Amino acid sequence: VQLQASGGGLVQAGGSLRLSCAASGRTFSRYDTAWFRQAPGKEREFVAGIMWSGGSTYYADSVKDRFTISKDNTLNTVYLQMNSLKPEDTAVYYCAARWGGYYSEALARAVNEYNYWGQGTEVTVSS
Repeated sequence: VQLQASGGGLVQAGGSLRLSCAASGRTFSRYDTAWFRQAPGKEREFVAGIMWSGGSTYYADSVKDRFTISKDNTLNTVYLQMNSLKPEDTAVYYCAARWGGYYSEALARAVNEYNYWGQGTEVTVSS
């Protein structure tokens, strides 16, 4: 599976962006997918994850009620709708995928669980 993230940019605080992660491969519908982010000088952190079926979603506390992850298996694409953006959301955002299976919140948050990573898309939120 190859992942291509897009949709980043510069936005003012309070604004919105929608990130997309387009995947190659006919079996992408069977992959659990997540978004992580990495700010300068910080470790990569979990943002949101979605089970391969779309049946379960998980969010970091810092983005809950502001971000929404969704998946369109017909388009092989995962989205991250980001609303009410804050300057602290500034980071490079990466999409990641792993073969679908048991997908708990703990597994969703673990960077090492994902075998496939996109190249990242930069989000800058100005105050």
